[in-house]
Amino acid sequence: MKNVIKNTKKGILMAIMMTALLSFANEKASFTSIKNDAGRTTVTFVDAKAGNLLSIKDGNGNVLYKESIQKTGVYTKGFDLTSLPDGEYLFELDKEVEISTMPFTVKASEVSFKKELEKTLFKPVTRVKGNLVYITRLTLNKAPMDVEVYSESNGSYELIHSETFKDTENIERMYRLSGLNKVDYKIVFKTEGRVFTETIKG
Repeated sequence: MKNVIKNTKKGILMAIMMTALLSFANEKASFTSIKNDAGRTTVTFVDAKAGNLLSIKDGNGNVLYKESIQKTGVYTKGFDLTSLPDGEYLFELDKEVEISTMPFTVKASEVSFKKELEKTLFKPVTRVKGNLVYITRLTLNKAPMDVEVYSESNGSYELIHSETFKDTENIERMYRLSGLNKVDYKIVFKTEGRVFTETIKG
């Protein structure tokens, strides 16, 4: 099924509905091992890549610790989490196309991990070929995702298209952006409490 969307002010923005499936590998979450020993927590994962971001966040999403991993391969680091105030926290590993999280609780200087709540969120992936923009995303829990497309005009961005995807594990769309070689575009994705932004230079 094809859905052609025209924007009279900015030209034509065409969205073609596609039913092709994504071919994502069945990847596991990245936290290979988490151990508590004598008040020290050691985190290990084997698929780290240079540039991945490891963070510790509190229950409100505030970043308490952030590190950019410097080497590809096995990563191991020890943390003293016992001094944190009682509450809910999580480790987060932000990779190129996915974000893995591991929740934990601190109570009376005792640290307990919720291994059963460990999860991986796949990011939207954007590819540009000519004036075509391809968007794909895998969401095993069928979480809704809002997509907003903006075009640049006189230093500000104007919304020219929006849509919401629901009840699907595999999202794949192709947009034809007229004037891509003359103006910039911005695509904003909103899903599972997170916002991802992709800027496409004209």
